[in-house]
Amino acid sequence: MVVPTLEHASPTDPEAMALIKELNTYLDGLYSPDANHFSLEADEVTGSSGVFLLARIEGRPVGCGAVRMIGDTEAEVKRMYVRPEARGKGVGAVILARLEDEARSRGARRMLLEMGADQPEAQALYRRFGFRPVPCWGEYIRTIETSVCLGKDL
Repeated sequence: MVVPTLEHASPTDPEAMALIKELNTYLDGLYSPDANHFSLEADEVTGSSGVFLLARIEGRPVGCGAVRMIGDTEAEVKRMYVRPEARGKGVGAVILARLEDEARSRGARRMLLEMGADQPEAQALYRRFGFRPVPCWGEYIRTIETSVCLGKDL
């Protein structure tokens, strides 16, 4: 396993924007445009509201992930992505573990996420971390045919 370095970033930083663009292109290839949920504002992942993380290996950005608080005790995982050349090296697990820590430090007692049904590798990662199916909520209810909603008590 290669251990990436993680740093706080803004989703509007150029390197973060490049990763997010790659993620969006990947998701557009899997799902119809009305099934994708791309919104994440920079103020949702700063300070007590959440965090956006950038993962680097040897200084090069290889992945990202965010957590945003939704209410006082729940946090949502957003924008998890690892570039293809860095997959299978534990980068996603390192990002997710840190996001859990960041959520706890903001008072979260539960983490939630929504993902597409056609991403078995990502589903396997979340299940290894103890995420289990939960009812979809909010904007994800309208895409329940293609959405997988997962949750985990912290």
